[in-house]
Amino acid sequence: MFKKILVPTDASEHSRRALKKALELAQTIHADVLLLHVSYTPQAYWGYTVSYGITVTQEQLEQNGELALEATLMGMDTSQVVLNRRVESGHPVTVILEQIKKENIDLVVMGSHGYGAITGSVLGSVSQRVLQRATCPVLIIK
Repeated sequence: MFKKILVPTDASEHSRRALKKALELAQTIHADVLLLHVSYTPQAYWGYTVSYGITVTQEQLEQNGELALEATLMGMDTSQVVLNRRVESGHPVTVILEQIKKENIDLVVMGSHGYGAITGSVLGSVSQRVLQRATCPVLIIK
C-alpha cells in the first residue's frame, strides 16, 4: 500500500484541497506525507539567469517557500500524521519527479491547477506533466 505521499503545493486553493485529501488518506492508511513547495528560478526555464535588474536570493526563495507551506497548512489538522516539509528551487515538474525518486514516493496527491494554471484548461500544465511522467500513481484533486 502507500507508505509515502507527496503533496506539491503552490499555496493555491487547489493545493489546499489536495493536502486535505492527502491527510485524510494518510491518517486512514498510516502513511507519511511530504509537503513540497518548488520556488521558480529563471534558470529552470531558460538555463541561465535573466535579471532585468531584479535580484532574488536563494534565502528569499526559501522564505517565500516557507510562507507557501504555512499558507497551505493553515487550519489543517496534522496531529495524526507524520508530516515533513520541504522547499526546493527549480522547475516544478522536474523537482517533483526528482522527489518521487529520491524519497521513494508511493503516491502523489496534487491539485488540478496551481503552478502555471491556465484559465479554462481542464488540467494545469504542471499537474498534466506530472501525471504523464510520474513513476507512481498520481491523484488529481479538483
